[in-house]
Amino acid sequence: MLQALRGMKDLIDDGEKFNYFVKTAENVAKKYGFSFVETPILEETSLYIRSVGESSDIVGKEMYRFEDKGGNDVSMRPEGTAGVVRAFVEKKLDRKGGLNRFYYCGPMFRYERPQKGRLRQFHQFGIESFGEESVYEDAAVITLAKNIFDDLGIGCELQLNSLGCKECMPTYRETLVSFLRSHQDKICDDCKKRTETNPIRTLDCKNSECQNIYVDAPKITDNLCQNCDTDFEKLKKLLEASNIEFSINKNLVRGLDYYNKTAFEFVSKEIGAQSAIAGGGRYDKLVEYLDGKETPAVGFAIGIERIFPLFEKKDESLNKFYIGAMDEKYTDTSFILAVDLRRENEVTFEPKTKSLKSHLKGADKVGAKYCCVIGENEGQNNEIWVKDLEAKEEKVIKQEDLKGLIG
Repeated sequence: MLQALRGMKDLIDDGEKFNYFVKTAENVAKKYGFSFVETPILEETSLYIRSVGESSDIVGKEMYRFEDKGGNDVSMRPEGTAGVVRAFVEKKLDRKGGLNRFYYCGPMFRYERPQKGRLRQFHQFGIESFGEESVYEDAAVITLAKNIFDDLGIGCELQLNSLGCKECMPTYRETLVSFLRSHQDKICDDCKKRTETNPIRTLDCKNSECQNIYVDAPKITDNLCQNCDTDFEKLKKLLEASNIEFSINKNLVRGLDYYNKTAFEFVSKEIGAQSAIAGGGRYDKLVEYLDGKETPAVGFAIGIERIFPLFEKKDESLNKFYIGAMDEKYTDTSFILAVDLRRENEVTFEPKTKSLKSHLKGADKVGAKYCCVIGENEGQNNEIWVKDLEAKEEKVIKQEDLKGLIG
């Protein structure tokens, strides 16, 4: 029997929940002035090497990478930001200046070991804001994410850190490298490599022995320059004024190479071990890395499948009608009534003529509120028999009055 590939899941059981999440997230994003963007699933591999970084697990171990029939080195997108930045630069929006805000939603691909909440094909909802360097935009993006979780009824904790900038990062890097070299005999092989290539990413290591060592590692927040420290303090005050609780996680660096200054994650304790359900931050150099004009930027992404256990779809159901006929000569009338009702309601039309009892069973099977049937008597008088299956009430009304049933 044919089955979905390991780590890839059909959205059947959770399809309605998925659509409910997307609708909720889109509504919030639009209120903040974001517009929709969609980028290709397949991109040149160099895009991810230059943006996500060769030292990252994504590029080094997890990408679906292959040579296409034209001999091009391509990869299926493992994350959304790089593609949006590529589109931003390709459309020369970096040259036009101003504020550009986008949201996206789509599948991502990483060859990871599948486990609960982690798939090889998964979906992300993301936000990317270009052109505003003020920390107010960082606060706006964070509050946007919190608004989405609030609307879904998801309780979570916000963790914050600052990764510094080109002024304070070099000094901190030297201090951190010195610390890492003093523990080379104890840290994992990946961290040994990153000590030379991208030392700050060692703090993102998932090895428990490494994490125990990094408790005593020097912290970037203790080495920030005046500008970064001022911005970080301002961000904290803005979040406090917005009644958003947070904690400082000095080892939070995110898993990608392009972040600077603000880094944040929303985590939940309700999906096993404390896990990130959204994360993001500021990436002021990424547009420039991808051949664009230097442009400040900040964003985040939410792993949709990961949060499925944390919320329930609210009842947004439309009024559900079932419409059919007991005589074939009234089937066309039933169809036309169904078409009209579908403008504002969910309607199941039954094209086969059946007995009233069979129509009632059909209405019950699809979960309809109203069962509407035209029999011989009703048809002759331009009427329709209607039963409210919830209230257990039935009546015969004029066909033109059918829409008036719901006020």
